Amino acid sequence: MWKILEGREARRVLDSLPHEILKRYEKWKEVLITSGPLGLRRIKGFRDEGLKGRWFGFRSSRLNIQYRVIYKVIKTEVTVLIIKITPHDYR
Repeated sequence: MWKILEGREARRVLDSLPHEILKRYEKWKEVLITSGPLGLRRIKGFRDEGLKGRWFGFRSSRLNIQYRVIYKVIKTEVTVLIIKITPHDYR
């Protein structure tokens, strides 16, 4: 069982997300809690991938064609820290 922590910026944006994106995010969290990051990689629709450059060490999952979840896996604690939920703008 994985623990999910939502960063301040991620929590702040949750209220303004479209309903469909919020539902997809909740499904993403269910998969993550039960199967961990490997479970996300098995579902091709999420297109889970490691990031490069300034975001090296973080991962990104697709919620739809526009929105992404950016997160970091903290392996020592079996924890995932969600940094951002963004419309594909990694700045």
